[in-house]
Parts: sequence; C-alpha cells; structure tokens
Amino acid sequence: MAPTGTFVQVCRPMTLGMWSLLLLWGLATPCQGLLEKVGTLARIDKDELGKAIQNSLVGGPILQNVLGTVTSVNQGLLGSGGLLGGGGLLGYGGVFDVVEELSGLKIEELTLPKVSLKLLPGFGVQLSLHTKVGLHGSGPLGGLLQLAAEVNVSSRVALGVSSRGTPILVLKRCSTLLGHISLLSGLLPAPLFGVVEQTLFKVLPGLLCPMVDSVLGVVNELLGTALSLVPLGALGSVEFTLATLPLISNQYIELDINPIVKNIAGDVIDFPKPPKPPNPPKPIKVPPKEDHTSQVVVPLYLFNTVFGLLQTNGALDIDITPELVPSNVPLTTTDLASLVPEALGNLPPGQQLLLSMRVKEAPSVTLQNKKATISIPANIHVLSYHPKGTHEALFELNAVLTLNAQLAPSATKLHLSLSLERLSVKLASSFAHAFDASRLEEWLSQVIRVAYVPKLNVNLDVGIPLPKVLNVNFASAALEIIENAIVLTVAS
Repeated sequence: MAPTGTFVQVCRPMTLGMWSLLLLWGLATPCQGLLEKVGTLARIDKDELGKAIQNSLVGGPILQNVLGTVTSVNQGLLGSGGLLGGGGLLGYGGVFDVVEELSGLKIEELTLPKVSLKLLPGFGVQLSLHTKVGLHGSGPLGGLLQLAAEVNVSSRVALGVSSRGTPILVLKRCSTLLGHISLLSGLLPAPLFGVVEQTLFKVLPGLLCPMVDSVLGVVNELLGTALSLVPLGALGSVEFTLATLPLISNQYIELDINPIVKNIAGDVIDFPKPPKPPNPPKPIKVPPKEDHTSQVVVPLYLFNTVFGLLQTNGALDIDITPELVPSNVPLTTTDLASLVPEALGNLPPGQQLLLSMRVKEAPSVTLQNKKATISIPANIHVLSYHPKGTHEALFELNAVLTLNAQLAPSATKLHLSLSLERLSVKLASSFAHAFDASRLEEWLSQVIRVAYVPKLNVNLDVGIPLPKVLNVNFASAALEIIENAIVLTVAS
C-alpha cells in the first residue's frame, strides 16, 4: 500500500447531524519519522481557514438567507404575528399590553461579520463573528422605528472526520453576546427599550447561530475536496485519503494525506520498493512551518509511482527514426562508421538508422541535496532503417539515462521539465563484432536530447497532483527539495 494539518451571553446547544465519528486529538508536532513513511503532508495556516470562512459570507447567500428566515418565519419580533404580539410572551394576556404598539419589528439588515478565530489544540476552533443587526418597524407613537444592535456570535467548533473519511468542522456550542443597542430614528419609551433588549437577548441565538452552521457547511465542502480523485490523463488517477488522524496546533491544521495511485482500469498500483540500504538512513524531520504560511510536502513515493505508471503504459518507449531528428543530427551508417566501424558488418555507408528504445523497468527518482534526478534504465536496439522494408538488427545496448528535473508548482500540480545530464551505455549484444560501446555515448546523447527528451516532457504534462485544501493556491509557493520529498510553502 501507499506510504503513508461586559456583555450578556445566551447559549444555544447544538445537535450533531448525520456523521459517523467525531475524533478529537492533541497538539500537532513536526513529523519525526522518515518521509518515506508519510503521505502528502498538508499544513494549513489558521489564516487560510479565516479566509475560507470570510469568503463563504461574502460570496454566498448565507447572510440573505438569515434575513429571509427572520422575516418570513417570525413576521416581526414584536408585531401582531411576532414573538411578543397577539398572544405572544408580552401581548394581550401577557405582562405588558403596551408592547402590541410595536408592530412589525424585523431584522432588515445584517452587516458583513468580522471573522476572528483561534485554533484550540486537542479540540478544534473558537470562532467569533462580530456583526451589527438593523431592526426596522413602526414605533408606539407612530412613524418609522430604526434600531441597531452590535452582536458577537461566538461558537466552539470541533474538528472531526465525516462518514466519508474527510475532515469536518462540527458546531458544538453557539452563543450570542449582545452589545450596544442604538436608536437610530423614531421614539421608544425607556420601558419598551428594555423589552426590545430582552427580546433580542432571547431570540438572537436561534436566528444567528444557524448562520454559523451554514458557514461551516461551505468550509466543509472545501475541506472535502482535499480528499478526491485527481485524474492523471491516460495514465490513471490519484485518490487522496486521510492516512492518519488530523492534527491541530495553535497555528495550523495538519493533514497526513495518503495518495493512492490507480491505473486507467481503476486498479491500485503498488510498485515494488527498492531494497533497503545496509545502513538505514537517519530519520528526517519535515521542515518547520513559519507563521502565516501554509505548506504541502510531496513525498518521493508519488514521483516514483507516476513514473512507474508511465513505464507500464509504454509512455517511456520510443522508436527514433530519421524523421524525428533534425538534419544536423547524424543518424546514418556513415556517421556510425566513424565511431564503431566494427559494428556495421557488411552494411554500406549512407544507410538510415532506427533506434528502438524500450524501458522494461520502472525509473527511479532521487530527491536530495536540493536536486531532483530521474534515472531511466533502457534497452536500445540499433537497426538499419528501411521505411517500406524489413529493418536489419545491428546491435543492442543497455543504457542508463540520468535526467535532471526542473520543478515548478501550479495551483493543482507540480510540473516537471527534464533535461539529459548524462548517458551511460554497455554493449548487450552485436550481430557483427564486439566493440567499446562507450564511444557511442556522445552521439546517442545528442540524438536523445532532440528526439526523446521532448517526448518525455510532453508525457509528463500530467504532473504530480497536489491536494486541494481550502482552495490554497500553491502556484506562487517557494519550492524546497529535501531528502525524499518536495516542500512547497506559500504565504497566507
């Protein structure tokens, strides 16, 4: 398997929806194990969570839905159809008959809340939404009555795991802190002013706490997208799942995400691991995350698996014919004769050549010393080329291509661009005479650079997928190559 972040307070208890399991955990610490033993590690700064919450309020209908609920359900807080009128708490038959004179008082305005949050290690999030409520209605002495009240909606939110195995924020407790109430227009006797205050004190939790639930619903959708199926073009796909329980510190949420690679048929791919070295490497720590930054760590395993998929799909194989190389690159028996004449036998000069390259083993990727290197073992068959006839085999080479990888992040993936660093070849067999194959390395390197490497880069356009957590964009991230992993860090 794949290897595997001075107000009056009224409280409103919350009930849990249909979700399978709430898991609470302690303070997150940097990973102490080998990076080969972790998946794709994502550390999301609390600033990004704050942005997601703020954006859910700005870009969606959440605030308007709250107003709609207040208007249509309550039909005014103090009017004949409201909580205090017409047989309500303080209407006819109640304590103060005069309250009925306040008709149709409704919440008509709700300013965009100011979001503030604090991460709670071992639990989740303390979330506060500071807003101002505008109330309109008819006053007891006639005319328009306008009031404004400052309100802080405070909630405790647990971080858990949903039935789908995705991170989820669940509202555990919500309360409203009622601040200053201002009379903006109209006349309101002091006794009634107190009634309004007490009424808001009673009803605001039921009106505003559902807004928090709606916000968390939007944010949970964003958290859920981190664990999704990411296509790899014709190769297959990568499914991201939680490898371990999420962790939460006072500055960030840490998700250890397990990348499960599948081929185009949907079968899980698990390529053989290389043999362990005699002296096990020392444990490597994930670099610490600075405040106000988010971080994603892409493991070596994911690189090796993507290249393994390329190999099993034949995407690393190529037949290099004269049509694929420019005219200034020699690909005839005449050019070959100047290097290894003994390899040609009785072939006349001027014959075109065909290089048939086959990769029968998965390439290996090395990430260390701030450098990314790919090693591709290949068999190269050299034949005389007859476009409409039968090709004649000349000799076979065992080759190892060492390529440097330039890495560049985008919003969704890590892009690779390869260049040939060196080529080493050994003679596997010859239909004429044995020869020193190293004399061909410079010539073959020239051919591979112009004909093979560009094909590789086209096939690598699928890139290495990145998990999408809270829409954090890593396109402008700083990239660091450490041993067995790539670290991307972006400012919040």
